[in-house]
Amino acid sequence: MATPSELARLRTELDQHQTEHLQRLLGSWSLLADLSFSDLLLVVPVAAPPPGTGAQLVVLGQVRPNNRSTLISQDLVGQTVSERRWDLAAEALHSGRLVKGSMFDTELDEAVPVWNVPVRHRSEVIGVLVRIQGPLRGTASMYERTYLDVFERFCTMISESTFPFHDEEVAAEETPRVGDGAIVVDGEGRVELATPNAINALHRLGIFSPPDGSRFDGLGIDAHLVSMALESGRPVVEEIERRPDVSVLAHCVPLLESGQVTGALILLRDVTDLRRLDRLVLSKDQAIREVHHRVKNNLQTISALLRLQARRTDDDHGRQALLEAERRIRSIAIVHEILSREPGDDVEFSEIVIALVQMAEDSVVTGRPVEITVIGNLAEVPADIATPLAVALAELLQNAVEHAFVGHGDEHAVGHIGMRLRRERGMLYAEVRDNGLGLPEGFSIDASSSLGLSIVRDLISTQLEGKMEMTSVRADQGGGTLVSLEVPVIDRRSPHPTARAKT
Repeated sequence: MATPSELARLRTELDQHQTEHLQRLLGSWSLLADLSFSDLLLVVPVAAPPPGTGAQLVVLGQVRPNNRSTLISQDLVGQTVSERRWDLAAEALHSGRLVKGSMFDTELDEAVPVWNVPVRHRSEVIGVLVRIQGPLRGTASMYERTYLDVFERFCTMISESTFPFHDEEVAAEETPRVGDGAIVVDGEGRVELATPNAINALHRLGIFSPPDGSRFDGLGIDAHLVSMALESGRPVVEEIERRPDVSVLAHCVPLLESGQVTGALILLRDVTDLRRLDRLVLSKDQAIREVHHRVKNNLQTISALLRLQARRTDDDHGRQALLEAERRIRSIAIVHEILSREPGDDVEFSEIVIALVQMAEDSVVTGRPVEITVIGNLAEVPADIATPLAVALAELLQNAVEHAFVGHGDEHAVGHIGMRLRRERGMLYAEVRDNGLGLPEGFSIDASSSLGLSIVRDLISTQLEGKMEMTSVRADQGGGTLVSLEVPVIDRRSPHPTARAKT
């Protein structure tokens, strides 16, 4: 389904500023639906209706109230209707006045009240806010009458192009709603009405005196959001912390008429539990990072012990085995070092590759210079995949550095090792290629006696459930050896994750 901005671009003559104004309205109009206990539709004129159909309106947005059942069960966004059929909306669009009337609701089998509010941007009416009101339960209470009065004041602001506010950000998930607690103040900041939920929020802040008739900023709350909103005519959001374990989020929306501030609506939400969860998550992240940091330190200690033991070993084969084990442990430590710096279960693999390349370059002991280049990246990779994949790539780089160029041509010519990485459709692809001797005749990775290659094969095929191929490159294509790895991974950036499956 097309988004409101796409519908506006494809089917209307709205410019960018007008479209942005309507998007801000759509981002904040759940407040209006709750205040009016009504379904709301946003309609705008169609740019070029089909011949013979007459002027048409297209529905750009639809919102349902949270405090009443909806009257519109179907999704109307993107549908078009003729202005003859919605004559009240068309009248509001062309006259620039709020038009009240009624329409027949097939689900209720009766006529329901309808308001048609012109939506003005600067001096031009660009759309109509259609309010479809359901029946109230019996006689309207004091709170319901106040809500409806505030909604009518917002209608005036919409028709005067002062709502939505041009510099207000789209409401976040934790932004207070009408049902969380509402307080209405006059132009001097005195409380006219406070709902029971709002009074409960004040009690959480330690305010037990009746707020009616008192200035909100004088209730003993260390906050000045009301005075700021009344003076500036702009909405103000402030989080009030009375004690370390109590947090109330306050959203003050000024009410304007003819450019003058006449009062404000304050929405309060107790976010104490949310902040407690935030602190728990932060504490958990810190604990996980500390674990990775300690694992990294322990691995580095083991690595240092292996290096020390290698220096004290007289047997060349034993010394080499210890150094290879030390390098493999260092590859694992690199992953934990990066995880200790960043929260989460994923690791930026490009940082690992940089460290692996540096480690391979430092291990070059022959007189032949070796150049290692990297093309592409794998982005963020889950830690349970990054660790064995890092060890596998470290082995392949080390194998190329140690064996690819021994006895191959000019000992002073530069040896080239290239690594190519890419991520595509839930798969990780890695290639390591050198321009050295190539593989011996009849070579088979399954029959190889090399411990390093056996480790890579087992990591890729068993632990990562991937594929590994190792082939010689023809002389006319530069010669050398090419190792290709394919590893399945859940692609968290894709809207349809691909689960890892055995190959």
